[in-house]
Amino acid sequence: MDSVLVADGVAKSYGDTAALAGVSLAVDAGEVFALVGPNGAGKTTLVRCLTGTATPDAGDVSLLGADPRAARKQRVGLLPQDFSPPDRLTASELVAYYAGLYDDARDPDAVLREVGLDPDSETWYGDLSGGEKRRACVAAALVNDPDVLFLDEPTTAVDPAGRRALWSLFEDLADAGTTILLTTHDMAEAERLADRVALLADGAVAATGTPSELVADHAGDPRLVVDTDADSADFGDPGGSGFAPERTEEGLVFRDVSPEDIGDVVAALDDAGVPFEALSWREPTLEDAYLALAGAAERAEVTR
Repeated sequence: MDSVLVADGVAKSYGDTAALAGVSLAVDAGEVFALVGPNGAGKTTLVRCLTGTATPDAGDVSLLGADPRAARKQRVGLLPQDFSPPDRLTASELVAYYAGLYDDARDPDAVLREVGLDPDSETWYGDLSGGEKRRACVAAALVNDPDVLFLDEPTTAVDPAGRRALWSLFEDLADAGTTILLTTHDMAEAERLADRVALLADGAVAATGTPSELVADHAGDPRLVVDTDADSADFGDPGGSGFAPERTEEGLVFRDVSPEDIGDVVAALDDAGVPFEALSWREPTLEDAYLALAGAAERAEVTR
C-alpha cells in the first residue's frame, strides 16, 4: 500500500531555532495518525510542511503521492491550530463560504449539525463560545469532504461533552476511509483516536507505534501510590513481604503491583505502622510513555 503522507528526513529551522530535526514518518490510507508532544515539539511545523504551507530546509515530503503544493485541494481538509475567521459571520455563513470554494462540496447545514451546531443560529462567530468557534472551524475543514484531513489541536477550548462528540465524528470519518493526521497534547485524545502515534520531542521522533505498543515498551509497570508522609525506610520489608516502595512527590510508590496485591500491601503498611490518607492503583498510560521518552530525549540533548 502506498503511503498517503510521507516525511523523509524533514528538517526546518526558524532562525537559530530548529523546529524539526530530521523527522521521518509515513501514514497509510484510512489511518488515524497522531503527533503528540508539548508546545514547541514541532507538531505544527510538520503539518505545515506536509500541507505545503511551509518548505522544509532539508528532506522530502509528499501528500497523495505528490508535492503537497500540487495536491488537489478538493481532496485535502485542514484545521489549523490558529484560525480566525471574520467575527461578523454566522457559523452557517462561514461554512457556506468555504463550501463555495470547492466543486461537489457537502451541504453546509448538514456538516454544522454533525459538529453539534445549529445551522439556523444567527449568532455571529465573534459571539460564540470558544468551543463553538472551534466546532465551526472543524465544520469548515470538513465541508469539501476531504480524503485526507489534517487536524491541528482540534478540540482546544471545547468542553468535555463537545470533545466527546467530535471524537465520535472523527471516528466515523476514519471508519468511512478518511485519512487523518491529528496533532494533540491530549494523550487521552491520541489514545482513543489514533491507530498509530508518533511521540515528538525537541523536533525529532522519539518513538512510533500503536498506543498499546508505546505503553508496553516505554510506560513502565502498574503502580500503587500511597498518600503518606512516611519515607521508604519507615516501611522496610515487614514480614518479608517482598514489596519495596520508593519515595516520590506522589507518596510511597509500589511498582509492578497488581490489583490482587493491594490487600497484601495494605497489610504490610499496617504491620510497619505506616499511616496513610489514601491509596490509588494506576495503570501505565500513553502519557507515562511520552514523559519517559521526552525525558530521555532531553537528556540526550544535554549530553550532545
